[in-house]
Amino acid sequence: MVAHLVRLKLTLLRNGFKRSPWQLVGVILGGLYALGVLVLLIAGLVLLATHEPGIGRMAVILGGAAAFLGWALIPMVATGVDMTLDPARFVTFAVPMRQLLLGLAIGGVIGIPCLVTLLAALGQAAMWWRQPVAMVAAIPCAAVAVLTCIVLSRLTTSASTTLASSRRFKDLSGIIGIIPLMLLGPIIIGVTEGLQSSRDFLPSLADTLAWTPLGSIWAVPGDLALGNWGVAAARFAIGAAFLALIAWLWKISLARALVTPPYNSVTRRAAGRLGFFSRFPATPTGAVAARALTYWFKDPRYGASLISVPLIPVVMFFAFSQGGDFGFMMWLGPIMAFLLAFGISADISYDNTAFALHLTTGVSGLADRAGRVLACAVFALPVTLVFAVVPFFWLAGWELLPGVLGLSLGTLLTGFGLSSVVSARYTYNVPLPGESPFKTPPGSTTRMMIVQMGGMAVQLLLVLPEAGLLLAAMLTGDAIWSWAALAVGLVLGAVLLFVGLRAGGKWYDRRAPELLQAVAVNK
Repeated sequence: MVAHLVRLKLTLLRNGFKRSPWQLVGVILGGLYALGVLVLLIAGLVLLATHEPGIGRMAVILGGAAAFLGWALIPMVATGVDMTLDPARFVTFAVPMRQLLLGLAIGGVIGIPCLVTLLAALGQAAMWWRQPVAMVAAIPCAAVAVLTCIVLSRLTTSASTTLASSRRFKDLSGIIGIIPLMLLGPIIIGVTEGLQSSRDFLPSLADTLAWTPLGSIWAVPGDLALGNWGVAAARFAIGAAFLALIAWLWKISLARALVTPPYNSVTRRAAGRLGFFSRFPATPTGAVAARALTYWFKDPRYGASLISVPLIPVVMFFAFSQGGDFGFMMWLGPIMAFLLAFGISADISYDNTAFALHLTTGVSGLADRAGRVLACAVFALPVTLVFAVVPFFWLAGWELLPGVLGLSLGTLLTGFGLSSVVSARYTYNVPLPGESPFKTPPGSTTRMMIVQMGGMAVQLLLVLPEAGLLLAAMLTGDAIWSWAALAVGLVLGAVLLFVGLRAGGKWYDRRAPELLQAVAVNK
């Protein structure tokens, strides 16, 4: 049975490659990225080997503890990323518990993340080549550490199976999970500055973690290299006991997940509440706008984009304000307009099979395009105006405000027109409705990158006129160029929006059945 489960995992991977060559390309690119990370890790370990054992011990403990936390937490915030080992899939099969545990654990090794972790853990054994006893002991410690990583991820997956079946939990975990990813740069900068100001903190932190399950197994080779044999034995016992404990907890949670029905929430709503449909006109365009706006505020795949809006200024602040120059704030309006306008370029792809509703009701291409633009404009236009105007209360040079407004509004209108064409012409696989926003469907990475990067490049070219006029205003100090940028941005943006709606509508009308067929493949 264990061999059958492993064979099933390999079959799923092989069939995924046959389904789409783009998935094979994505795996190759992911493998190359993982290989680069692995080379950097090994290079760092080799460099640490030239220093005293205490420094290498500290680095291994801190890195290993971070690896344990990552393996434990990522399955919870990225629910639905890899469901081939989902415990709920084995509910109807009478697989003995011991064989199921062993099969899922070995199956968890099959994948790029685990292979990188395994090679990095074994690579740290070479760091102790000057201390043969530590180098030999590092090999079984690496095996225990990798098994701990796998069991931790399986434990959190099985423990959250009941919660993960809740739509509200999926929505919240998907939206909240993007916040630390967006703020990763500021977090790293803040932690780095804090560590530089207190260099004695790292050794004490490593010593503390060495007596906890997070760092005990990683500290054993370093302790042996320093001659602390008794301490090393005690910490190895802590690491092995922790592995046994979480394996026992995994067995209990898996047994519970296999017999406990998934959680299904039922929401009662009063009749007569139409939401956004009561606030838009009873026309095809108004109906499409109400439906699209409902998606923006109810679908976590769209909600992740809205959450990122207030985080972008924070990221830019930490990226550009280190030198005391806050001139970047003047570009917040155009950047927000650029990102929000292009956000509807994959609307039809996100509809999935629900796009059939537009076809069966006979919605015209122009009404569909205009409705989606109107829904996005409801919040994109106020956000763009706020980020274009508010920074000037802190910055000097009010004469540049018309130019910034022209570039921001021109970018927004132009982006709406371009997105109306792109979403009607190019589709690609996206996370299905109800899935995690972090999930990357098979075979979609390369095509998605080509479409998005190409569309953004065209959008940048289309806004060059107003951008050039704003640049002339900044270089000459003449306000006439700033007002000219405002006029050109409004006029050219409106023209390109009209052209994009018409062209996208015609493309939509001509190939609507093909669009439905394309988006229905990913189901």
